[in-house]
Order: sequence, then structure tokens, then C-alpha cells
Amino acid sequence: MGVTASADAGRTGIRPFTINVPEEQLADLRRRIVATKWPDREPDPSQGVRLETIQALADYWASEYDWRRFEEHFAALPHFVTEIDGVDIHFIHVRSEHEDALPLIVTHGWPGSTVEQLKIIGPLTRPTDHGASAADAFHLVIPSLPGYGFSGKPTETGWNPVRIARAWIELMNRLGYTRYVAQGGDWGNAVTEQMALAKPPGLLGIHTNMPATVPPEISRALQIGGPTPAGLSTEEKTAYEVLAHFYATGLGYATEMANRPQTLYAIADSPIGLAAWMLDHDVRSYELIARAFAGRPGGLSRDDVLDNVTHYWLTNTAISSGRLYWENTGAFFDTRGVEIPVGVTVFPDELYPAPRSWAERAYPKLVHYNVVDEGGHFAAWEQPQTFATEVRAAFRSLR
Repeated sequence: MGVTASADAGRTGIRPFTINVPEEQLADLRRRIVATKWPDREPDPSQGVRLETIQALADYWASEYDWRRFEEHFAALPHFVTEIDGVDIHFIHVRSEHEDALPLIVTHGWPGSTVEQLKIIGPLTRPTDHGASAADAFHLVIPSLPGYGFSGKPTETGWNPVRIARAWIELMNRLGYTRYVAQGGDWGNAVTEQMALAKPPGLLGIHTNMPATVPPEISRALQIGGPTPAGLSTEEKTAYEVLAHFYATGLGYATEMANRPQTLYAIADSPIGLAAWMLDHDVRSYELIARAFAGRPGGLSRDDVLDNVTHYWLTNTAISSGRLYWENTGAFFDTRGVEIPVGVTVFPDELYPAPRSWAERAYPKLVHYNVVDEGGHFAAWEQPQTFATEVRAAFRSLR
């Protein structure tokens, strides 16, 4: 991977960062795709990523996909790196032309990356170009989690969401932001909520598209796999049943990475193995991606999907990214006791639809709650205009 970072500012200073992938890495990627050893076709589609889907992906990836098209756009953004707590943290930093814009740090999850947030940069930093007001402008900071993308790979344990949250607070301090807000989904939500729990003086509030709102009694019922608890509203019952199904059938990838991430050598050696592992995050996201490779793209195109997978491949972060599951000790969806202002957007195809009643219990300073019509786990990537509208609405009262 051809990347450079200026050393002029010192390791803990803010250093410019440039990206240039050598052609031999792309040639090696294509060679590996073509040489894939394929398994038999699945006898039942519920068994995982379908052979026809992954073979369509492979055909396009090896013969038509153009990394250079993506790289030109991606590398033209203002990239930086700074060392925090012994690890180089990569981030994109786009300042709005509106000087009174509100600083916002947005955190991705797995199997995402900073690629997820690229479509929201324009709507949030240049709102007047996208039908919104200058009063809704943001300065954007989009970091890569440690072990992900162009950030460094920790060589010691302990890089859990709490430690990452401390690093993000330090990053915003180094950038000179004394008033800011934070947003995240997936691991980004875990990190963002830990920032909220730390209550740094400058953090005004947070927004999440994958909230942690599950009450303790509901969490206990989910853990034992019992029947739907009595007394739930229609919304709460739906949320419980969706979560129960996900806990029973959708956590295999997380369980493996939480217990034995280093065992996944195959996804570091095989690009098709990596792609299949990433595509199978959750059923709704997989169906969205599968449609794209069947000629019926929805919120994500074939290029969108492969921009992200290729980003993982070229940075060799298949295993280092998975270690965050091993590091984490908290439950994904359990309430954490966040006391600062929170905005929640429920996208209908997220891992579970958080009911307003649970959100109000989880976040006593709930300043925004909305259920939108379309979108799923990769909300900023799939539905950038809706996502941007929700972020503006969530933070409008905190400016």
C-alpha cells in the first residue's frame, strides 16, 4: 500500500496523509479473484451468501471494477493522521465554508469504513448546495477506527470502545474544537455513547442510527431465549421479536470474531473469502447487496460494495478490524446510562427498530426521535440525503 504521512509535525501532530496504491497490488488482487476455488452450490439459500451472488461479484470485481476511479475521488479528500495513545489514527477532515458550522465527528462500524460516510460529506458541509440552510452546516471529522482502514493496527490489547472514545475526544481537542457533536452506528454507536458517558466539556450531544435502548429486563429475556415478555406494546413486541431472531440466527460472525478473530486467516488470504464474510453481516443488508449484483441496485451499487471490500483488502485489515469484537465486553444494544442530549433515527431495515418508549428510557435527554421510510444498517451509505436531514434535525436545537 503506497501511503505517506508527513513527519514535519511530529508523531502527535496533525500530519497530511496521501494515498496511492501500487499497480502490482491491484494485479495481485485480480489474480487471486480469478484463482478462487469455489464450493458446491448451497442446497438452501438460508445457509449463507449464495454462490450465484458471490460469483457475480467475483466476475465484476476481476473484469470491470475500477479501483482507480474510487481512489481518485477518495484520495482528493483532506486526509490526515495523528498518533494518539501510541496508535496512528487516520481521519478525513472537511471544514465547511460556513465558519459558524458545528463540528461533528462521525464514526463507522464493521464491516464498514470511512467509505460509508463519503456521500454525506457534501450534504453536511455544503448544505446550501443540497436544499438546506447555511445554519445547518457542519465541519466533518471522519476517523478510521484503530485496526481499520488507514489507521494503525494496535500491537497491544485494550483498544475497546472506551479507549477509542478517549482517543476521539483527544482528536477533537487537537483539532481545536471546543464545542462539537458526535454521531455513529454499529461500533460507531458504541464509541459515540462512550464519548457521551465520558462527558467531555465540549461534547454537546450525540446522534445514533443504531441506538442501544434495550431495557435490562428485555435483555435478560433475550439472553435466555425465552418467549416474548408480557405487557409489551406493539412496537416493543416487534423490536423484541426482531432481536430474538437476530440473536438466534445472525450473530455467528460476531461470535467468531469475539472469541477467535486470529483464526480467520482465510479472509486475509482470499479476497472472495473476505467479500463473502463482509456481505453476510445481516440478512437485510445482504439482500440489498445481492440485488445490486443481480442487476437490481437499491441504495448501494456494485461499485459501492466493492469500494469498501477493496479498501479492506488493500489495507490488510480483515483480521485487525475483527479484534474489536474480541476487545468488547459490553452488550451491543443494552442501555448504558447516557445523560447528555441524544437524537435517534430508526431506519426500518436496521438490526432492530428501537421503539420510542425504549429510547425515552435509555436517553432521558432525548432531543430527536424519528422513524424514516427507507434504509438499513449502512444508513449514511444507503440513504445519504435522509441521513443528512436526520443529523441536521437532531442537532438543530444544540447549536
